[in-house]
Amino acid sequence: MDYSLLTELVPAPGAEINFKRLLEVIPLLAPLATTPQDPVFHAEGDVWTHTKMVCVALVNSQPYADASIIDRFVLFYAGLLHDISKPDTTVIDEVSGKISQPGHSRRGAIDARILLWRAGVPFDMRETICRIISVHQVPFFALSGDRRGTPPEFTIAKLSWELPIWMLCAVATADIVGRTYHGKQAVLDEIEVFRLLAEELGALNGPVQFADPYTRQRYFAGANVQPEYALFREKVGSKVIVMSGMPASGKNTWVEKNAPGLPVISFDDARDELGLAHGKNEGMVAHHAFDMAKELLRAGKPFVWNSTHLSNQMRTKTLDLLHGYHADVRIVYLEHPEDVIYARNTKRDTSLRNKDITKMLFRWEVPVPSEAATVEYIVENANPVKRRIK
Repeated sequence: MDYSLLTELVPAPGAEINFKRLLEVIPLLAPLATTPQDPVFHAEGDVWTHTKMVCVALVNSQPYADASIIDRFVLFYAGLLHDISKPDTTVIDEVSGKISQPGHSRRGAIDARILLWRAGVPFDMRETICRIISVHQVPFFALSGDRRGTPPEFTIAKLSWELPIWMLCAVATADIVGRTYHGKQAVLDEIEVFRLLAEELGALNGPVQFADPYTRQRYFAGANVQPEYALFREKVGSKVIVMSGMPASGKNTWVEKNAPGLPVISFDDARDELGLAHGKNEGMVAHHAFDMAKELLRAGKPFVWNSTHLSNQMRTKTLDLLHGYHADVRIVYLEHPEDVIYARNTKRDTSLRNKDITKMLFRWEVPVPSEAATVEYIVENANPVKRRIK
């Protein structure tokens, strides 16, 4: 499977979809046919039946007809892969028989990322697909309120920096149209109001505009600020570069070339100082690294935090600390093809094995532009990308 083959299988608007060929090209789709769903919300049956209905609804929709060829690729594979992780996340209650798939959106984004990365899908297209999958249910309930009581305006503003909201709404609508559910019209109405609010906020086709990057970062961190008014910065902290990317993706080389002379916080260095192998007592390693970072933050000194920061959870711990000290954060994300990563790793003096990296793939969440004031992507593959987002 490669990008060119996937491109050939993207149907024209209103055209018939070659599901048989898609199953041959993407074997991960096969288990969907034997994966059950909650009959209340999915009376149509198994996940594959639902997925096919979603794809048909999407391909016959107006947003799909109006989309560019590239955007149709994104929309189609976001719809095809939106429930890709349901086989691995399905839970059936032994007492009630209730079927659920907790966390399938987030896990689905990771599964799709690995699949599309290996196929050589261009970075921007791949990440848009994965971001849509990770939040594809948000428009169902964003206006009625989530469990944390997050205002829909905040949700829309944040999402507008992470993906095209019109695409999210198109996939969410197809997800509801492509199922048998007695309450689906109410959900479709909710999605439409969500879309209209995004349009009113100027977020349907692009990001909500902020007075400056600092105001944007504080807004997304939960500060009570208005996007159009610059937030006064009482204290300017350290300037910190936060590296992110797979092991052997070139982070050390980038730091040597682009941040010479700056102090470097590194989990690898912390392991060496503590005399620990990779994977041994990671809590002690993290504690040691955080202590060193706090010393630099208290002194207001610039530095680099060089780690994989592969998962959102791992980055959040680092970013919460940095932003708590009023640091000016720049995330630099690096990426290479899988074979390059493994080849480089075998040549390194490290206790980290290639099979350990393979396991790490299932925690792989690429940084999104809402995580820091500046997020920069440096991607080397068949379709190189070098882009900086402020």
